[in-house]
Amino acid sequence: MEMTNVAIVGLGTVGTGVARLLLDHGDRTARHAGRTLWLKKAVVRDLQRPRGIDMPKGVLTDSLQDVIDDDQITVVAQLIGGLEPARTIMLSLMESGKDIVTANKALLAEHGPELFTRARELGRSIAFEAAVAGGIPIIANISQCLSANQIRSLEGILNGTSNFIVTQMDENGADYADVVREAQQLGYAEADPTMDVDGTDAAQKLAILAHLAFGATVDWAQIPRTGIVGLDPDDLRYARKLGYRIKLLAIANLAEDGLELSVSPTLVPEGTPLAEVRDAYNAIQVIGDAVGPVFYHGLGAGQMPTASAVAADLIDTAVGRTRLTFQTLEYFSIDQPPRVKLRDADTSSGRYYLRLRVANHPGTLAAIAAVLAQYGISIASVIQHEGSDGRVQLDPVPLVIMTHVATEGAARLATADIEALASVTGPVVRLRVKD
Repeated sequence: MEMTNVAIVGLGTVGTGVARLLLDHGDRTARHAGRTLWLKKAVVRDLQRPRGIDMPKGVLTDSLQDVIDDDQITVVAQLIGGLEPARTIMLSLMESGKDIVTANKALLAEHGPELFTRARELGRSIAFEAAVAGGIPIIANISQCLSANQIRSLEGILNGTSNFIVTQMDENGADYADVVREAQQLGYAEADPTMDVDGTDAAQKLAILAHLAFGATVDWAQIPRTGIVGLDPDDLRYARKLGYRIKLLAIANLAEDGLELSVSPTLVPEGTPLAEVRDAYNAIQVIGDAVGPVFYHGLGAGQMPTASAVAADLIDTAVGRTRLTFQTLEYFSIDQPPRVKLRDADTSSGRYYLRLRVANHPGTLAAIAAVLAQYGISIASVIQHEGSDGRVQLDPVPLVIMTHVATEGAARLATADIEALASVTGPVVRLRVKD
């Protein structure tokens, strides 16, 4: 049987999973590829570090040059995270004649046009299914399977770490810091989970999907984003009382005047598919003008789901499918003008959940309602707890307001004015509501 020599650069969690698939299930990959995918080299920083996998003699190396100089290696799974040296390594590998498979969404979100343009100049290809949503084949579905559609909207839970944390807090009353540690022990979260919990990871993935689905040229850092850091258990409880669950939702909606993008904790109605996504699972709901709504669900974090996507890209690259689509579709081209403009975030509209701590005396709610009315925002419902004995409580009490539809700009300005009221203590929690 014909053989394709493969290398892995970066034998961390995902890299080890890819190696395991290639070494332990070579018959499976050969059956789908019509050739043997032979793991010839795996580049690591520390040759002595235990890896939980038996590597054949001569495969492990701490020299990238061993891969660059080997003309027999034609496909490389480049699985180093971050921007540098990942960018420089990818360029060097392509210039030495290697096709690339990567799971590094940060690198693609930041340097995609440069890397993809250079790959086309060199006649190389970059496959990146594993960069978004772990084991869910969302890249292939948007770029190929749904190519007859104009995508109208995309809403998803794109970060399995955050979803795991929120699920444990919501369903088990777990403490945020304890769940973060558990996520790290399970391999869902990095030693530094900042990019997961502050919304950066989801924003980078959304930028990639927005380019594929809408032709948008997006600086991920400009996407309005709020993470789950500081998410209060009180809001999870109130959301439940109102018939919702809170999810870190990435949203892309195409309107007449442009594309709306955002990442934020959002109240999602209980019983709907996105609301029921638990633990480290990801989900994306796509609406196309021809196909209608389509829902994708699967593990978005962890070793083997991500390794599954990498291995599939290795197979597609080895048999030549990646090269055909890569050269034809011209994603992330420096010279390609954006097909859609981004909307001003303040013009997006929806309902809002507001939670305040207020002095419980006559006129407080009226003052808040007056501020909302000033910005054209009407109240849909109110939750306010009275004292346990039914008498007025003198200390600040929680007040939860659900609004009718308002623009983001109006909600933001109204929130600032409400926080300035003498009867309001501390900041106002404001969350989007998806209905």
